[in-house]
Amino acid sequence: MRAWTVTDPRPVEEGPLRLTSKPVPVPGDDELLVHVRACGVCRTDLHVTEGDLPVHRPGVTPGHEVVGVVADRGRAVNGFAPDDRVGVAWLRRTDGTCAYCLRGAENLCPASRYTGWDADGGYAEYTTVPAAFAYRLPGEVEDVALAPLLCAGIIGYRALRRAALPAGGRLGLYGFGGSAHLCAQVALADGARVHVMTRGAGARRLALELGAASAQDAYAVPPEPLDSAILFAPVGDLVPVALRALDRGGVLSVAGIHLSDTPPLHYESELFYEKELRSVTSNTREDGRDFLALAARHGVRATTHTYPLSRAPQALEDLKAGRFDGAAVLVNDLS
Repeated sequence: MRAWTVTDPRPVEEGPLRLTSKPVPVPGDDELLVHVRACGVCRTDLHVTEGDLPVHRPGVTPGHEVVGVVADRGRAVNGFAPDDRVGVAWLRRTDGTCAYCLRGAENLCPASRYTGWDADGGYAEYTTVPAAFAYRLPGEVEDVALAPLLCAGIIGYRALRRAALPAGGRLGLYGFGGSAHLCAQVALADGARVHVMTRGAGARRLALELGAASAQDAYAVPPEPLDSAILFAPVGDLVPVALRALDRGGVLSVAGIHLSDTPPLHYESELFYEKELRSVTSNTREDGRDFLALAARHGVRATTHTYPLSRAPQALEDLKAGRFDGAAVLVNDLS
């Protein structure tokens, strides 16, 4: 099969991705072999490609928002049949026995493994996934529309939960890409007032079209104090900005796996009055199942821009440069 591999992590403009030939992977006893139909383009793919995240697997194939069909299965797999449509997400495997897994916090498992970082992902004709970590997907929604839900949507949902937004509360979103525009739809469906702070004029227009109460520059002060905020942009300088925008007792949730360094925080203006700063680490499978059900119930839909899989590097360059709003999705034109 043909697959994109990270040959030498460096800026995406310098060509770290190479289209190579690899053997079609053989699924393990508990795994599915998935024929990729579409794969969302996540900022984490960019971090892996550029080396912001340390190399876990040399020559890895990125991609962890995969929609495909079962092509084969391991001998211990039950409950899946050939041609079943499945989703492959970021969290690939946990040990299931550690204290974190046993208390329902498998996202904190020290032995956790990730698609497109520890194992080859969806920028390829085929990928594998442990059957226990595959998502069954609804038949009525198109592949391209589903792909961003599998990471951008799930992580946005977990970030929203971590932000502890009260019913009918005031939510601020810093950055408005693939994850934030899905998170906004969930919050709006629950009756929140959403204020968006982001650098892109197109993203601000999209926010207003989706029902945000306001949209302004990333460093602007929102029109009212916030009960909760989520930082999606990987920009540490925005942490104190968002903390200052919180009302007393407010919570800031930082959604990204990578963040540039934060400046020193001023206790009185940015943390006092019981404000909280929380991180988000991956997600649990329960998060994924809950979000996919919620998305179906509320009609949450990604604003998508499609690229052929053969042009994956261009999609990552455009993501880095902020050339599109919403989410990019690669459509398999290799097979």
